[in-house]
Amino acid sequence: MATREYPSYWMYKDNRNEWRWRYDASNAETIAVSSEGYIKRSDCQRGIDIMKASYNSPVWLPYDLVDAA
Repeated sequence: MATREYPSYWMYKDNRNEWRWRYDASNAETIAVSSEGYIKRSDCQRGIDIMKASYNSPVWLPYDLVDAA
């Protein structure tokens, strides 16, 4: 088995036997997780693909926090 590289996505099955994903940063800490379980592995992969494609999406925040530290 190959050594896992970071950062990377991890697909696994949860206690309900549904597919989920998590994204682990370069320090191996989890920084994002799927918000739902998927019946099909291909649907889980699609969720990862959507996340990968959103790297240049704008970040929005409430107006009163624009200048917050």
